[in-house]
Parts: sequence; C-alpha cells; structure tokens
Amino acid sequence: MKKRRVLFVCTANSARSILGEAILRQVGQDRFESFSAGSSPGGTVNPHALDCLERKGLPTEGFRSKSWDEFSGPAAPEMDLVITVCDSAAGESCPVWPGHPAVLHWSIPDPAKATGTESEIRAAFDAAFDLLKTRITKELS
Repeated sequence: MKKRRVLFVCTANSARSILGEAILRQVGQDRFESFSAGSSPGGTVNPHALDCLERKGLPTEGFRSKSWDEFSGPAAPEMDLVITVCDSAAGESCPVWPGHPAVLHWSIPDPAKATGTESEIRAAFDAAFDLLKTRITKELS
C-alpha cells in the first residue's frame, strides 16, 4: 500500500511545522510520509522545537528549515495533503502543489513567540506539540 504524503507548512519552518512533521512520522509511520516547509524559511530549526521533541521521546535528527519551493516544482514529490499550521501561511498565496493535494488549515499558536522563563517557553512548545499531536491522532489516524 502506498504511503500518503503530508506536508506541514508554516512561515519560517522552524517550530510548528517541524513538530507536525516529527509527530506524524511517529504516529503514522506505516501509512504516512511527512514533510515540512515554510513560505519564508528562517534557515534554522528552533532549538526549543528540537528540545521539545527530545523531551517527548521523538528523534531530532535530520530536520532542517526549508522553502516550500522544494515541494512545488515539477520535480517535487506529489503530496496527498498540505496542512498549514499558522495563520500567516494560510493567508498567503500558496504555490500550485503537484498532484493538487487537499489543503487543511490548523491554527496553532506560535511557540517561537513565547517569552519569559525557560519553563514558560518550554510550556508553550509543549502546548503546541500537544495540540498538533491531538489533531494528527484524531484526523489522520
């Protein structure tokens, strides 16, 4: 059976979309391939996102901040589903995705904007992780 391909999109591709990609890799590994990208990638993965994944017991290797252009050209892999996880990316003019996948929007608060103590920042990342895991488990499992 062919695995369904899912692309998580956010503006910077540094936190929420990375968390979504990692969670779906774990939850749907037999049925899904997961990817992430950004409309204006920041170039690095937020270290708090990687810390969150590590604390949740998920692998942290191989993630990188990349442009959605990697998934929109003629040589790009065809996606079955594109999920925007931030409001700004949902409002942008998305590229034409090969294969014309279904597109969903999940409004997930940006943990990268969290301020305060290290504990408060971790709590913001944990909250985003938990929201994403709930949505992924409920809607994609």
